[in-house]
Amino acid sequence: MVKLKDKSTEQKILDAAKHVFVTKGMSGARMQDIADAAGINKALLHYYFRSKEKLFETIFSEALEKLFPKLASILESDKTIFEKIEMICVEYVNQIQQMPYLPVFIISEVNRQPEAFLKKMTGNRKPPLKAFVTTIEIAVKRKEIKPVQPLQLLMNIISLNIFPFMVKPLLQYVGGVSKKQFDALMEERKKLVPQIIIQSIKK
Repeated sequence: MVKLKDKSTEQKILDAAKHVFVTKGMSGARMQDIADAAGINKALLHYYFRSKEKLFETIFSEALEKLFPKLASILESDKTIFEKIEMICVEYVNQIQQMPYLPVFIISEVNRQPEAFLKKMTGNRKPPLKAFVTTIEIAVKRKEIKPVQPLQLLMNIISLNIFPFMVKPLLQYVGGVSKKQFDALMEERKKLVPQIIIQSIKK
């Protein structure tokens, strides 16, 4: 008789793996570490996930399925450039607050195996940047914003949103920032970051 996989055990493994991957990185994490964190034996872990790589892919795919479609829908919407900037910043912070391990995963893996990772991340589908570029071009023609290189603008949006999550341990250690204070800071940045970016490009 084939043993059925239990969803609660599978979720327990995924939650434990997220914690281990964040604290030890993909290369430093061991299946035994994940089994210990999940409170199960290694044999049971292998029954649910054959390898560390398969487990990582499951977690990463789950995260991307939540984040990227929402960002893509914003980029492709008929909103103004200012509205898109505001919505992207809010959505990004909302999602990363739920998945704080995501930026660490991306930076770690994109440096370790850039080509393979980016193909896995995008599924060979490029983000819908054309719509974003068109929105920028329209705003420039209407003299609503200064001429701006689309990739520079996108890098500003991404970096200003991702950086606090990357240096969270440093902020907590050096600045004495508690989890509650960090969450409050991120709530403030949902309004602050769009303001900074919009002011930098507004006519």
